[in-house]
Amino acid sequence: MSKPDRRLTPARFDLAAESLRGIIDAPRYAVGEPGQIIESVAPVRVSPRPDAGLDTEALYGEALTIYDQDDEGWAWVQLARDSYVGYVPTNAILKTEPSAPTHKVSALRTFIFPGPTIKEPPTTWISFGALVRITREIEANGRVFGVIEAGGAIVMQHLRPVDHLERDPVALAERFLGTPYLWGGKSSLGIDCSGLVQTVYRACGIAAPRDSDMQANDLGASISLDPAGWQRGDVLCWPGHVALVRDADTIIHANAHHMAVAIEPTTDALARTAAAGHALTSVKRVF
Repeated sequence: MSKPDRRLTPARFDLAAESLRGIIDAPRYAVGEPGQIIESVAPVRVSPRPDAGLDTEALYGEALTIYDQDDEGWAWVQLARDSYVGYVPTNAILKTEPSAPTHKVSALRTFIFPGPTIKEPPTTWISFGALVRITREIEANGRVFGVIEAGGAIVMQHLRPVDHLERDPVALAERFLGTPYLWGGKSSLGIDCSGLVQTVYRACGIAAPRDSDMQANDLGASISLDPAGWQRGDVLCWPGHVALVRDADTIIHANAHHMAVAIEPTTDALARTAAAGHALTSVKRVF
């Protein structure tokens, strides 16, 4: 039996989820408690330390299951959106059964204001893809605000119903142009290659896995490595990296070469990565 992927399996040397009883041996098991992210962006780290590697991020409003907490301010959790497992600061979590969200943020980022006015200092900001429950709408000073169940208000023009689907993942990726590259990042303040692919395809209704190796294995169907057959939105996969085909001549990707989300000539990217010893390994068609 292969070793379970720690990124997706809530099991460690001393504890496992109750759902894994009889599948994985552990000294103890936990049913887990429901929770919800209440910070703009919460780090999901590989171990319970502020200097530990950033595996991914959880956005405001995301639901999760809490399996353990320590006395140092860390919770061991599994995210509901993509099943990722890791350590999140406990002060970023509200322990509650999350209410079903009604809307998601469609702007790159927006503000939560104390009330229905843009003239008061916002209490926080939230990123594209963040989830909120709007209890009512209020028109004030020529704007329509959504009142959030958790408190505060957001301009409705920055929101879409939670079931709204984007149609073009590449057009959405282009809105992130210039966003700084951040290993493990998944917000409009910093994002990595697979975080960008997951974000834009999730907005289009495709539940893409989180990391580049998962996307290479499980996202869409494999097609030819011949660029002549590629189309807009295809996902190019290298060892440890992914990019989106933009058109016949260019790709768009979050990458450490440009340290940003950038558009790059396809031939340049293929030559540059091959020269570094990382040839293209697969191409995935999602739509």
